[in-house]
Amino acid sequence: MQTDTQTQTDVVPFIDYFYKWEREKADQVYLRQPIGDSYVDYTWAGVGQQARRMATYLQSLGLPTGSHIGLISKNCPHWIIADIAILMSGYVSVPFYPTLTADQLNALLGHSQCAVLFVGKVDDWGTMKAGVPDDVVSINFPGYQTDPTLRSWDEIMANFPPIVESPKADLDELFTIIYTSGTTGMPKGVMIDYRAAAQLAINVRPMTFQELPNARFFSYLPLCHVAERTIVEAMGMITGGTVYFAESLETFAKNLAAARPTHFLAVPRIWMKFQQGVLAKLSEQRLNLLLRIPVVSSLLKRRIRQSLGLNDAVLILTGAAPTPISLIRWFRRLGIRIQENYGMTENLASVCMMPADQIKDGTVGRINPGMSVKIDAITGEILTKSGWIMRGYYRNPDLTAETLIADNWLRTGDIGELDSEGYLRITGRLKDVYKSSKGEFIAPAVLEAGFSDNPFIEQICVTGRELPQPIALIVLSETTPKVAQKEVEKSLIDTVNAINDRVHPYERIRKIVILKKAWTVENNLITPTLKIKRNEIEAQFNPFMTSWYDCAETIVWEDAG
Repeated sequence: MQTDTQTQTDVVPFIDYFYKWEREKADQVYLRQPIGDSYVDYTWAGVGQQARRMATYLQSLGLPTGSHIGLISKNCPHWIIADIAILMSGYVSVPFYPTLTADQLNALLGHSQCAVLFVGKVDDWGTMKAGVPDDVVSINFPGYQTDPTLRSWDEIMANFPPIVESPKADLDELFTIIYTSGTTGMPKGVMIDYRAAAQLAINVRPMTFQELPNARFFSYLPLCHVAERTIVEAMGMITGGTVYFAESLETFAKNLAAARPTHFLAVPRIWMKFQQGVLAKLSEQRLNLLLRIPVVSSLLKRRIRQSLGLNDAVLILTGAAPTPISLIRWFRRLGIRIQENYGMTENLASVCMMPADQIKDGTVGRINPGMSVKIDAITGEILTKSGWIMRGYYRNPDLTAETLIADNWLRTGDIGELDSEGYLRITGRLKDVYKSSKGEFIAPAVLEAGFSDNPFIEQICVTGRELPQPIALIVLSETTPKVAQKEVEKSLIDTVNAINDRVHPYERIRKIVILKKAWTVENNLITPTLKIKRNEIEAQFNPFMTSWYDCAETIVWEDAG
């Protein structure tokens, strides 16, 4: 089955939305940066003035039209201002993750052929800057870097006039190159043109871009990631809303509660953290009891939503990785309706979304208007086609030819099922499927999903390419150490038994290995959007797999060191 409903309307370049609000809402606040208990506010006109001055400077460098300009920073107002300046000056923005090492940054700057790099809120610029080639012009974001070798943003603002007329964006020209987070090796540069971004706004806007007089967005996931850039930066610019930023990880909860976003996106691990925070103050048993009392239930739900900052939210999304059904239902009981969203960088993260009024648990939503989906009859792979499919991978024609096949269908690499109502179910990832030593194919994602209801599990990776049966590598949640070890082990064994009862004999999980250290961005075991790097995890723990597998116990605790 496939769907294909196209809405016809005028297609305009992305930057035109900014010009509209710059004129119509000049003195209203567009960007808000918390600093302690106060805010630094940037109006639409103020953002326009800074972006226009920076655009003049960029053009003064004499770069050819369409030159590539990099951005590396955690989220902050100047990230968006710089992005707008790049668009105004007729260049192509290339954002990078602020957690890159010097070698990784050097490789990506070379591959992307960036002539200029904006440098902002990064933790260790002193180490990272060794990866920047000498011929790349580097510009700082004010307030974050004091490196005298960087061109000063403030000096540029003081010495260059605002650009008056920007180059008219050609819809068929390149808009941005978004590098994937690199779960399986070298990140790929996904080329998106202006037409693709415009088509997405037209077709998906009726479902997601709810027009509110005071729309508010909270920016904390990496802006270089397609989901944050689409949901927060693009939606904020299109609707004329206000974008709030998080100051730091430590102030995240306070900043979110103060922002009270009307539109909010979180990855599954964030939702798990929210749940753990609620249960740390109120046990599951006590919560269930209070929710059964009508008047108390209403007050409790409102208090929890307010404490999270979600009482005003009209659109609450989850994506980037599978979200346990039990977790979505848990929040639904609190009046927090989480809508799943599915997509990838190559289709601007917009294949389908769960309708707010027609929820079908177990799926990732219904296919978006303007998007066509079909399932490969042999492999079960999900194929997508729409007006917002990537142009291809930058400087990688072979991989482009493998991914964009006949009639411009995009191979997603995901395995799934599409039902008669247009709802999509994800059942695995082609690259993750492996053959065990018995010669049987194992789909880890299916087995990992079976652990989603266990509250003791924070992170999981099912593996065992060289073993007769799969094993599960697990990182326990932060609250687990408070629980007796025997209780944890019994819970995990019960979960494994329940999974093994409903799968083929060759899929049954033989061992659970409980690891001591969490998988983080810093130890390179998860991406900045909190997806596991399966290849890295398997490579790190492969030397221990056989000994773990041969242990007599079902539950194996990682040895010290």
